[in-house]
Amino acid sequence: MILNKDTAKKSAELLLQINAIKLEPENPFTWASGWKSPIYCDNRIILSYPIIRNYIREEMGKQVENLYGKPDVIAGVATGAIGIGMLVAEYLGLPFIYVRPEAKAHGRQNQIEGRLEANQTVVVIEDLISTGKSSLNAVKALEAHGANIKGMLAIFTYGFDIANENFASKNIELHTLSNYDYLAERAIETGHIKEEQMNTLMEWKKNPSVWKP
Repeated sequence: MILNKDTAKKSAELLLQINAIKLEPENPFTWASGWKSPIYCDNRIILSYPIIRNYIREEMGKQVENLYGKPDVIAGVATGAIGIGMLVAEYLGLPFIYVRPEAKAHGRQNQIEGRLEANQTVVVIEDLISTGKSSLNAVKALEAHGANIKGMLAIFTYGFDIANENFASKNIELHTLSNYDYLAERAIETGHIKEEQMNTLMEWKKNPSVWKP
């Protein structure tokens, strides 16, 4: 869910401005899943731009407080949301932990790094939501450790139906600063794509797993 339309528009524009999101309808990217896509998102680049990362940090911090008050702990999902999650925790003056995709095979074999006590309230920070599976895997690990998950806040979501279904099935509340629809709108308004390329972007979103250029 988008809470603030102005924030959604500005966040989308900033991501386009620093090429954290690239749109290439005529020269699609190949995701790790094998999907072909006219869009590629790497929000980790935000960390290289102090003014923009501070904007994202503050907007996410404010939304965490507006939605949930102050949880006991902020958790970032490895690896993309470690940096931004830590910034949000710093902004709120809260402890920070992060969650690996799976437990390490050596050392203490941790999947959760940092101190987390049973029954502590946690807000999970993500950089990007596609299908939601990796994000919900992190939630599962936290719940297995006894955490009380208040919800998840991400920078950007593609808005796939499968993601909405996955979060609904696990009863996890998801909010994002911006999404694919706001991105497409700002991309046209700022000249990043042409009007005729919008059809390609919308067709892809309808069924991304089988879309072909």
